[in-house]
Amino acid sequence: MEAAQLTLAIRSTLITSRIIQQYMQHQNLAERYRARRQHQRGHMIDQDMDTDFSESMGPANACIMVLMGQVHSVERRFWAWETSTDWWDCTVLQAWDNSQWLQNFHMRKGTFMELCDLLSPALKHMNTKMRAALTVEKRVAIAPWKLATPDSYRSVGNQFGVGKSTVGAAVMQVAHTIKDLLISRVVTLGNVQVIVDGFAAMGFPNCGGAIDGTHIPILAPEHQAAEYINRKGYFSIVLQALVDHKGRFTNINVGWPEKVHDARIFRNSGLFQKLQEGTLFSDQKITVGDVKMPICILGDAAYPLIPWLMKPYTDSLDSSQELFNYRLSKCRMVVECAFGRLKARLRSLLTRLDLSETNIPTVITVCCALHNICESKGGDVYGGVGG
Repeated sequence: MEAAQLTLAIRSTLITSRIIQQYMQHQNLAERYRARRQHQRGHMIDQDMDTDFSESMGPANACIMVLMGQVHSVERRFWAWETSTDWWDCTVLQAWDNSQWLQNFHMRKGTFMELCDLLSPALKHMNTKMRAALTVEKRVAIAPWKLATPDSYRSVGNQFGVGKSTVGAAVMQVAHTIKDLLISRVVTLGNVQVIVDGFAAMGFPNCGGAIDGTHIPILAPEHQAAEYINRKGYFSIVLQALVDHKGRFTNINVGWPEKVHDARIFRNSGLFQKLQEGTLFSDQKITVGDVKMPICILGDAAYPLIPWLMKPYTDSLDSSQELFNYRLSKCRMVVECAFGRLKARLRSLLTRLDLSETNIPTVITVCCALHNICESKGGDVYGGVGG
């Protein structure tokens, strides 16, 4: 035998011996594994080593048998149970009319498709060997469906044919994308003169917005939970908002605990600083009696009285003060109505948001953006909300 052939034969023998040695070392582990399964099941289950070796012998022995040529490796073809997507693909996208979209998504199909177009560049995912990526339309649809209903993650996943973890991931992906791409374009002041004219038509001159706060229920936070308990006994955080004459959010502040007074939240907000510095509105004043009145905002009795912030009179009132309070209240009601429409459209805000503390402000902010997008479309409404 030539030297090269002898060397090859010795090397082959050593490799085979090592494989057999490893195989024998793992036999005890395989026996213990089978005994434990037999004990758990309460009876012996005969298994075919050729078809189910991974359970009967364990992954290490299976690899050895593949090397020895006793079995052939099989490529895993399915990494998750496939669920039906016919409801979304065939029913919702193809058959639903605007009434059904309004009833279920609280926005029209046209509004939804515009939203998909805006978010598509950031939400396109590539297919992988393990599974096909969700389409942009399905990814975007999952978010408003989850935010518009009190459904659980599992229930939403069953509707769209995905897992509950996929629902959670899709909601936050869409939320972060809306926050990055649309918030500065959607939640903004807009044309100040149009807003001033709108409030003037309602009875209050030179007004640039109405301000108030509302409570959003949350799960008990991990730190300083007592600060988040409101007077009704549940945990909540405050959404402070300035709205225009049509009830669209022009400035929001989210995240303060419920126990913090509205006036303190306001004084620590960026809105207060802009108003104080005179950078939010133009220097447009009107003369009321002998007073030069700047563009102001309207608040309730909880807010401080400042030249650019009007609040109602209190205590005993004369007829002129009562008229002032009536007009102020009539215009200030737009912010109350905006909160009502926001929570009617995105009903998850009525229940305790099951999100982490870091994600809650983002989701509430995105809900305000979706509200503005739908409000800007106007038109018919379903159940008090439209889009």
